[in-house]
Amino acid sequence: MILFAVIDIAGSIPVILDIKAKSGNIQPITTTVIAFVLMLLFLIGGETFLGWFGVDVPSFAVAGSFVLFFIALEMLLGVKIFKQKKGLGNVAHIVPLAFPVIAGAGTFSTLIALRAEYELYTILIALAMNMPLVFLVLRMTGTIERKLGMAGIAILEKVFGIILLAISVKLFSSNIQHLFG
Repeated sequence: MILFAVIDIAGSIPVILDIKAKSGNIQPITTTVIAFVLMLLFLIGGETFLGWFGVDVPSFAVAGSFVLFFIALEMLLGVKIFKQKKGLGNVAHIVPLAFPVIAGAGTFSTLIALRAEYELYTILIALAMNMPLVFLVLRMTGTIERKLGMAGIAILEKVFGIILLAISVKLFSSNIQHLFG
């Protein structure tokens, strides 16, 4: 249940719709698999990987909070911050959707915390249970868009933009103290 709340794919619907509107298409299978692999890799070797670069988990979480902050600003203010580099093709389903929206600093930090409390296989089962829901929401973006309509999407985008902004502030404030403490 903790991972359902942290991944929060339902709460990410406005972000997903925004990314789809900007990039034109989302690849549900690819996005789901990449997010799952990133979470799996981070679960198994995240702290070690960050350690190779001299980065601790709180620093990573603070950096992730900035990314979420800018995505929230895009949603709230209607500005475009995330821009595709020419020649890369359509990679929005990877960055920022698979990482950091679905598999981001909050998810990675939670995985490390869960690893301290639960057996690895239990966390793997929880991750595996989350992925069909992630895929389903990504697959149904067109249906969700049609049902909500332009006004519904605009309202949802602003409401969840504020929520995403609050999540970024919480992620920042709960980890910044570790950097100076």
